[in-house]
Amino acid sequence: MAYAAGVDVGSTQTKAVVINEDRELIATCLIDTGANVTKAAENAFRACIEQEGILEEEIEWVIGTGYGRYKVTFGNAQVTEISCHGRGATHIFPGTRTVLDMGGQDTKVIRVSPDGEIEDFCMNDKCAAGTGRFLGASASALDIPLDDLGATALDSDKGVAISTTCTVFAESEVLAWLGKGKKVQEILWGVHESIAKRSIGLMRRVGIEGEITFTGGVSLNTAMVKAMEDVLDTKLNISEQCHYAGALGAALFAMDHIQASRAPHPIAEEVAQ
Repeated sequence: MAYAAGVDVGSTQTKAVVINEDRELIATCLIDTGANVTKAAENAFRACIEQEGILEEEIEWVIGTGYGRYKVTFGNAQVTEISCHGRGATHIFPGTRTVLDMGGQDTKVIRVSPDGEIEDFCMNDKCAAGTGRFLGASASALDIPLDDLGATALDSDKGVAISTTCTVFAESEVLAWLGKGKKVQEILWGVHESIAKRSIGLMRRVGIEGEITFTGGVSLNTAMVKAMEDVLDTKLNISEQCHYAGALGAALFAMDHIQASRAPHPIAEEVAQ
């Protein structure tokens, strides 16, 4: 049995996955990236294979992706996160045609073909206002654990209008609303609505087609999912695997390499005959 691995080194979290020859997800691992990106990649990979007792030499090909993909020093190749999220999303949900990937530092919208090929994409790489970092700044201002943001925001049926387009000033605006007597739930729902509206702008630039799959760490935030579904007026494809879409896509590309290398060469076949 051959195995392939993908390691997605993000700005805040590093994900690793292992798949088998049937392209089934065998193991996953998620850790904080921290300051040492190379170490994070190594730790995530080793923890992933140890889950199933897989030996390192049984992993025939490893591909790194994410902003720190070149720090996956033990990997065999690198593929951009755009390609990997598109591939991973269509593997999880075959009907995917639009991918919304919301991470810690940026948001990407990717339009894909039925086989996961990238047709178009755009990202807000110049500002973190529509990303997990914006949520983190709001959580810090309100002294609420990041994991509790979604549930807290869903306790409100209306949100305040968040006007700032800069994460740097998010804390100031959140505290200003708090000073005006607004409830924490209202403020947080307003934050989620604000991010959803900015994300829609990106999505319209590439065109919103077919099924939409939400990937990245923020896809686990229930309020963010609801805010996006409200603005889009449609259901999003969501699963726990979506957090690992980038790493999964990398592993699928790695398995492509493994299986292609085993395929008989046409010229060799002719010589044999």
